Amino acid sequence: MDMLYKTQTRFLFHSHIKIKVPAAYPDAIFDDLYALLEDIDRKYNSYQPGSYIDRINRHAGNFVEVDDETVSILKQIMALSDFFDGTYDITIMPLIRLWGFYKDDLRHVPAHREIEAIRHQIDYRKIEIDGNHIRIGKEQEIITGSFIKAYAIDRLVDAMQKIGMDNAIINAGGSTIRAINRHFDLPWQVNVVRPENEEHLFTLNLDNRCYSTSSQTTAFVDIDGKQYGHILNAKTGFPSTNKLLGIVSQNCMIGDIVSTGLFNETPKGFLEKMEWLSRYYDLAGFMMDQDSTITATPHFDPILD
Repeated sequence: MDMLYKTQTRFLFHSHIKIKVPAAYPDAIFDDLYALLEDIDRKYNSYQPGSYIDRINRHAGNFVEVDDETVSILKQIMALSDFFDGTYDITIMPLIRLWGFYKDDLRHVPAHREIEAIRHQIDYRKIEIDGNHIRIGKEQEIITGSFIKAYAIDRLVDAMQKIGMDNAIINAGGSTIRAINRHFDLPWQVNVVRPENEEHLFTLNLDNRCYSTSSQTTAFVDIDGKQYGHILNAKTGFPSTNKLLGIVSQNCMIGDIVSTGLFNETPKGFLEKMEWLSRYYDLAGFMMDQDSTITATPHFDPILD
């Protein structure tokens, strides 16, 4: 028998967050679920004035007192960042600003000397944690866009499962989709499309997993008629030329970080790093390069129409 659902969509983390739950739950459940997301957005999103991360950024060069959760989040990020050899770095915000992502005036492709001038600012290893006090370098700035929304979805799923919700799906702006599916034979399905024209690529069965995706077509700057994507290589200073990367994982935050961290890889590098990461995390995925060639890990199993 088909199950009935109800949905709500609200705007958080610069995304439309859509939650679908069984229709038997009262409408008030959405207020509780979104309240949890709003709390995380308010406390840990670098874009939110007054958040812990915003305070750290505004007081760069000085220690800032934070809560236990801020410390836990940053420790997880820093530990995983070690794997990416500098291509993934949450202190990359000065480089993002250099490319003109947060200004309306005339943009230009940064010269090598401009990139070199700010390179010293981009180094997550300079983040200092002393108990519940955190300090970044005087000219550094943390950006949470590659993980905070996914972290919030992980927290939300934990809360939903604690109240016994065993069948639901959350779509966070299309870049993070998390399914809950227990005691039912049919998993949730996600359609994956080409980033340049939204043509159907394949379908994924998402059974108690998260699908995280990164693409250069969702956010970019236009310079002299050419689009430059927002996923930058912290080592080279330039955007990746790959088109799309998708990761299926149990943990949304891990999936989102990996989908960003491996976006600058070659197909060979992608497979090698995914093989290593899969020893520690439940991961599978694919990458589409600039020629639209798809490279997938052995356990990535889409439904090809």
